Amino acid sequence: MNSFAKKIKKNRSLLIMLLPAVLYVTIFSYIPMTGIIIAFKKYNYQAGILGSKWAGFDNFRYMILSNKLWPLTRNTLLYNIVFISLGLVCEVGFAIILNEITRKKFKKISQTMMFLPHFISWVVVATIVLNIFGDHGVLNNLLGSMGMDSFNIYSKAKEWPIVMVLMRLWKNTGYGCVVYLAAIVGISPEIYEAAKIDGANIWQRIWNITLPCLKPTIITMVLLAIGGIFRGDFGMFYQLVGNNQILLETSDILDTFIYRSMMSTSNLGMTAAAGLYQSVLCFITINLVNYTIKKIDPDYALY
Repeated sequence: MNSFAKKIKKNRSLLIMLLPAVLYVTIFSYIPMTGIIIAFKKYNYQAGILGSKWAGFDNFRYMILSNKLWPLTRNTLLYNIVFISLGLVCEVGFAIILNEITRKKFKKISQTMMFLPHFISWVVVATIVLNIFGDHGVLNNLLGSMGMDSFNIYSKAKEWPIVMVLMRLWKNTGYGCVVYLAAIVGISPEIYEAAKIDGANIWQRIWNITLPCLKPTIITMVLLAIGGIFRGDFGMFYQLVGNNQILLETSDILDTFIYRSMMSTSNLGMTAAAGLYQSVLCFITINLVNYTIKKIDPDYALY
């Protein structure tokens, strides 16, 4: 019996436990990748994927000629850069703050209040925003009662990116800080005790102990986020913005454009081409960033 067969026999229990995960990834991730060829075909429902005529790069040419490819890519990229950077600061910051709270009851209440927005649907969030900032919302009724001019944020495209960032941070910060809070809890208390004995104050302990110990977790989470940097949160953008043509200039991303295109034209070839374009950009970006980190410090690279 060769060494490979011996290894399989030795680890058969672990391999059997791994089998469901392998089947899941294969069925729902790898097999559907064969649908990539739709991006190069003029898809016909009756003929199916294999029977449809080849269109070459015509589906990609449509995106380029529509003059929307660069604005959509720019919006998607810039939004995600802000989401990742500000999200990282808020998540790490709140995780450190929660860890420093000594009153257990207050700590639990704070964690619950921060975690709660994650479970609120974007449909509900969009309704709340509309009822506060809409034409007949709470804000305009209040301004009207004081004799002031109304303020409709749904007609101000330049201010809308700020709204999107604030909504994203409000909804995801509590959930995102859980990973960092768990990493902080895993730091040995003896290190903090030794620092206290040496006279280090709370800020010095955070700067010299907490943040360095969080570095591997931060790099890993950022790398995972960068892997989808050209993919937007469809639920957030579509529910908050919808089909408001005024706001699309600053709030339209690749995901919402693909959805609207598919709903209006039913051209699966064009939408598949846009999806493939996103995937290729994400693949290139994550590999470049991972390669850079590997050159700086191989221990922090994903692969």
